[in-house]
Amino acid sequence: MDTTYYGHGTPAERWERALMFFDAKDYAAAARVLDGLVEEVPEQTGPRLLLARSYYHSAQLRRAEAELRVLVERDPVEHYARLMLGRTLQRQGRHEEAESHMRIASALAGDFDRLQRP
Repeated sequence: MDTTYYGHGTPAERWERALMFFDAKDYAAAARVLDGLVEEVPEQTGPRLLLARSYYHSAQLRRAEAELRVLVERDPVEHYARLMLGRTLQRQGRHEEAESHMRIASALAGDFDRLQRP
């Protein structure tokens, strides 16, 4: 497979291309663009989070989990990464493990009603 198109251009151009694919719900293509971009700028949260979301929506759950764990390790209070990690673990049937991330995400979002157990 020729991947030249996915890696062509400046980082800003590739970011725009990835957003275009993501918005068009072509999550696998967005992931192809973002994979190289994340390698190039691993410290940036935006591309890695969009890569994780692209993996999630294209059912590449182990890859999504790996990217989200990097984000949560780097920034434990990154609310959306926590939420996505919890959802990714749920989709893998790992509900018990997901619960702690979902609870932390709720607390970070100020959703304290979710934290109360019935």
